[in-house]
Amino acid sequence: MTTDGAGAMNIVEIMRYLPHRYPFLLVDRVHECDGKSSIRGMKNVTMNEPFFQGHFPGYPLMPGVLVIEALAQLTSILAWKIFDTTPDGGQLIVFAGIDNARFRRQVVPGDTLQLEGRLNRLVRGIGKFEVRATVGGDMAAEATLLAALRPNPAAAGGS
Repeated sequence: MTTDGAGAMNIVEIMRYLPHRYPFLLVDRVHECDGKSSIRGMKNVTMNEPFFQGHFPGYPLMPGVLVIEALAQLTSILAWKIFDTTPDGGQLIVFAGIDNARFRRQVVPGDTLQLEGRLNRLVRGIGKFEVRATVGGDMAAEATLLAALRPNPAAAGGS
């Protein structure tokens, strides 16, 4: 069991920072967030996840792209904290890029995916984050993600 530290968030608090909702909300808890450079959280992986119906029948695996999405969601919470703002409808944090993604372990129902993100660099509203996901201490995935703070076109009446 991982103990919670400063900046911990439950699911209700997480939903204040992420626009995602079931079935696409992939962060269950934030264990720690310093608001400046690092965040730790988790995703409980259960057989009830809708993607397991087709990925793969008889051998359920969490798609690697969804492991990366969970990491992107976690780091967007950190990005809101770093930018010292909250999602008010006028701005979005969007996924801007991925580099060096590696998948080292399959993620299956019953796993607890421990998620970590650390700010590497911040330039003109674009953050570069080093992220990793582990299960039971074993590396499941790692990557470098880019997240950008951008105006929300929907807030300005755009489509």
